[in-house]
Amino acid sequence: MKITALRTYVVPPRWLFLKVETDEGLAGWGEPVLEGHAETLAAKIAELEDFLIGADPMRIEDIWQMLYRNGCYRGGPVLMSALSGIDMALWDIKGKHLGAPVHSVLGGPVRDKVRTYCWVGGDRSENLIEGVKGLQAQGYTAAKMNICEELQIVDSYAKVDGIVKKLFELREAVGTSMDLAFDFHGRVHGPMAKVLLRELEPIRPMFVEDAVVSTQIDLMADLAAGTSIPLTVGERLHSRYDFKPVFEKRAASIVNPDTAHVGGISEMVRIGHMAEAYDVALAPHCPLGPIALAACLQVDAVCYNAFIQEQSLGIHYNSTSDLGDYTTPGNGLRVEDGFLAIPTGPGLGIEVDEAVVEKAAAQGHRWRAPVWRHEDGSISEW
Repeated sequence: MKITALRTYVVPPRWLFLKVETDEGLAGWGEPVLEGHAETLAAKIAELEDFLIGADPMRIEDIWQMLYRNGCYRGGPVLMSALSGIDMALWDIKGKHLGAPVHSVLGGPVRDKVRTYCWVGGDRSENLIEGVKGLQAQGYTAAKMNICEELQIVDSYAKVDGIVKKLFELREAVGTSMDLAFDFHGRVHGPMAKVLLRELEPIRPMFVEDAVVSTQIDLMADLAAGTSIPLTVGERLHSRYDFKPVFEKRAASIVNPDTAHVGGISEMVRIGHMAEAYDVALAPHCPLGPIALAACLQVDAVCYNAFIQEQSLGIHYNSTSDLGDYTTPGNGLRVEDGFLAIPTGPGLGIEVDEAVVEKAAAQGHRWRAPVWRHEDGSISEW
């Protein structure tokens, strides 16, 4: 079997899909997107065609190593996100060729379903009580949200009090049967992160994500040592080499790599098993499309330390399209009582509706992250 073509589709709301075709009629799907940089990733995939056309798609590890090690540069968000989508598609092909789900080829599942959570509140953490209660009504037992808007490197206690008051009110309104995860989203710098972690401990969050930006691993380790709240990092790390200092420095007790950014299923499984050796939990990041989520679920199936899965059904970014729009009826992803079923169909376990994808790609998108500024005019972390 040989790879004959790679086709990319920029589709709403902010995704990039990849179809890898072969000379035996089998095709696999991947999602090599980096939010806000879909066109860049499409161009990178086109460059990688020179290495992939004619290659044997069954040799997944060899292709992974070739793409990772080829040339002078490796790692980083663009190269690893491109590799991620290709890796997903190759596993999809292999599973279809063998008539088995990817997780079966990887050793078989350790679970049949995984707990999941949704986002509420949008970029500026609005209507949190309404959003979380809405999820409760749907059977979810966990939710995640941004906790603040713009926050200066040292900000006022009035700002801190406003954040804390809003989150205490949320906890009081929804009770303890709902787990709440707080995303600092890199908006909080070290001085304020230490203050906020102390103030939020009584709310007992499930975890705090990106307490500081992921380049500050030493600082995150200091914060982790000073709080009882589990800290999480990983969505902006792009290989096992990026995660190595996280484990060695005990900077987080949960990691949340993303199959679309970290090198695909192959690298995600390696990171998951690496985390297990440090007794660190795995909570895959995925505010993306159905292909990336299906890939995450294959990882959740085989990594014992996976305990919860992010997904973007109904997220505020998906106002024009949602996950189920791109899969054929009855062949998408299923949520029941706050759990996502592990797909058992061949390959990634979902069936992409190619006609819908082609129609959506004719529309495309130009999603970009917003530009935020502080009151003094300086740029704020988004």
